Amino acid sequence: MASRRDFLHSTAVTGALALIGAPLVGCGSAQARQSNIQRVAATRATGKAANSSADLPQTGGPNAAPDIFDAQGLDLEFWLRPRTLNVVRPASGEKARVLYWKDGEIIPSAYEQLCHLMRDVNGRETVPIDPKLFETLWGTQAFIARFGLEQPLEILSGYRTPASNAKLIEDGVPAARKSLHMEGRAADIRVPNLNPEILGGLIRSFRQGGVGFYYRASNNGGWIHADTGLQRVWKG
Repeated sequence: MASRRDFLHSTAVTGALALIGAPLVGCGSAQARQSNIQRVAATRATGKAANSSADLPQTGGPNAAPDIFDAQGLDLEFWLRPRTLNVVRPASGEKARVLYWKDGEIIPSAYEQLCHLMRDVNGRETVPIDPKLFETLWGTQAFIARFGLEQPLEILSGYRTPASNAKLIEDGVPAARKSLHMEGRAADIRVPNLNPEILGGLIRSFRQGGVGFYYRASNNGGWIHADTGLQRVWKG
């Protein structure tokens, strides 16, 4: 397990990077923001508030961009706000609401707490998680909260040891042999009452890395894979 010194050393570097490039995503053009505002206004004009899965805009699958849920319509002010992640880890029963970034800097103790929560729940091993991944998770949660969806993000899988990843493959669970989960650069997530197709469309619009759409029969059965690797999209 990584020591506190390891975490703080990593944070000293990544915190500086966060200060330099805090708004790594979003920051769309004025035209994009205006287009997004017009779509929201049109939705409200019909008397339908986008605060439930029934009212949310539908997408055409992993190859289609979301309608209202488009992160490229966000401006710089959004990314300069303090960042609090509200998450739950069903596999361990843990819940946390953590302010981890403020005034352009990562808060070391909070970062360490989130990394622990994202640990391999089988081997119990913890590694530093890519701050860019936390940025995507926070941006997703903060964005949908504007539409009345304030449920915690469910973290189904965070870091995986090579042994845990190999075991998933043996059990027939979708897992890449060179998965970015093993590098602390990926998470499988879902939001209760939010269609995973819409969630994935939003995450894809951040343009921060790969997005995998995993569908299952029940409302809470699907999930979205988000990582900080190359931009790519797939369906599992």
